[in-house]
Amino acid sequence: MSSIDPVDLAARLISVSSVTPARGEVFDVLDEALAGLGFTVHRFTLGEAPDGPTENMVAIRERRPGPHIGFAGHLDVVPAGEGWTGDAFAARIEDGRLVGRGANDMKSAIAAAVAAVSEIDQQSGTLSFLITGDEEGYATYGTPRIIDWLNERSIRPDMILVGEPTSETRLGDTVKIGRRGSLNFWLTGKGVQGHVAYPHKADNPVPRLAKVVAALSTLHLDDGTDAFPPSNLEFVALGTPTAASNLIPGEATAQGNIRFNNLHTGDELIRLLTDTAHSVDPTCEVRTRISGEAFLTPAGKLYDLVTDAIRSECGIEPELSTGGGTSDGRFLIKLCPVVDFGLPNATMHKVGESAAVSDIETLARIYRRVFAGGLGL
Repeated sequence: MSSIDPVDLAARLISVSSVTPARGEVFDVLDEALAGLGFTVHRFTLGEAPDGPTENMVAIRERRPGPHIGFAGHLDVVPAGEGWTGDAFAARIEDGRLVGRGANDMKSAIAAAVAAVSEIDQQSGTLSFLITGDEEGYATYGTPRIIDWLNERSIRPDMILVGEPTSETRLGDTVKIGRRGSLNFWLTGKGVQGHVAYPHKADNPVPRLAKVVAALSTLHLDDGTDAFPPSNLEFVALGTPTAASNLIPGEATAQGNIRFNNLHTGDELIRLLTDTAHSVDPTCEVRTRISGEAFLTPAGKLYDLVTDAIRSECGIEPELSTGGGTSDGRFLIKLCPVVDFGLPNATMHKVGESAAVSDIETLARIYRRVFAGGLGL
C-alpha cells in the first residue's frame, strides 16, 4: 500500500460530474483507490427514474477479529447552478482552496477518509466505507439499501462516522451527535373552476386552503429539549394552476416541511397534520413523505474518539450539536452509534463551493486518529 494524498483524490472525484442520483465513473475513481489499499469493493445499482438508478458501494478491509468502524458518505452532488467563474466540475486550487461542486459536500471528506486509512497499519478489526450515490435526493435506493445489504450478510459495524460538513466557523468546532427528523407535506384544496364575475357558479378553494395554512402555521409543536431545538413547521410554496385575473381556480396547493426533534415521530406528526387540515376543510387532500426520523446518539466511545482527535489536531473543544439539516445518519443509527463530523460548511451547495486545502489535510489526520482509536491501535 502507498499513502493517498487527500487533496489529489478529492480533485479527481470532483472532476467527475455526479449530480444526484450518481453512478458510474465517480465510483470507479473511489473503487480504484480503495482496492489499492486492500479493500474488497462491492458495488450495486438499484432503482429506476425518478429516484434512481442509484449506485451504492460497500468496501471492506478485514483483518483478525476486532472492532468494526465504518465511514459513511455520498458521491452525489446537487446541480452546479449558474454563476461559476469556471467549470464547476473541473477541480482547481485558488487562494489555498480546492474549488468545485462537491468540494465541501462531501467529496473532500471521502478523500480525507481514504487518505486516513492509507496511513493505518491495520493488524486487526474491520474498516468499511458505506458510500451512496443518492443522499442529496430522496435516498430511496441509497443508504437504506446499503443497510439491507449489510443485514443480509449479518455485517454490523460497532460505530459509524459520517463525513458531512458539520463545522461552522472553523474546522472542528461542531460535531453532530444527532439530527432532527424531516417530514415533507403537500396540501390540495379542491373547488370548481369558474368566472370571477359569476362566483355562485364556481367554488373557490383558495380561501379554504388559506384557513388550513393559517391553522397549521399556528400549531405549537414543542419547546425543544436539552439536546434539540424546538420543532418547526414551515410553508415553502403556495399556488394555483392559473394566474388569470378573471378565473376562479379549480384547485389550490401548498407545500411545507416539518423539522422535528425526538419528542415526535413522523407518523404522529402526519396524524396531527391531517387532523388539523381536515378540521378546517374535510375535503383537503394531504400527501406526506417522511425523509427521516429524529435521532440522538448516546454518549460513548465514538463521542470520545472524535472529540479527542479534534482536540489533538485543532486544539479546540467541539460543540456537540443536533442543529442543521438531516444526514444519512438518520438511517445508519439503526445499525450502531453514529456521529457526523466534517469540514466547515459555509460554501456547501453554493456557487463557488470550496474547501481549504489545509482543512482537508487536517481532516485526514483527524479521521486517522478516529479510525486508529476505533480499531484499538
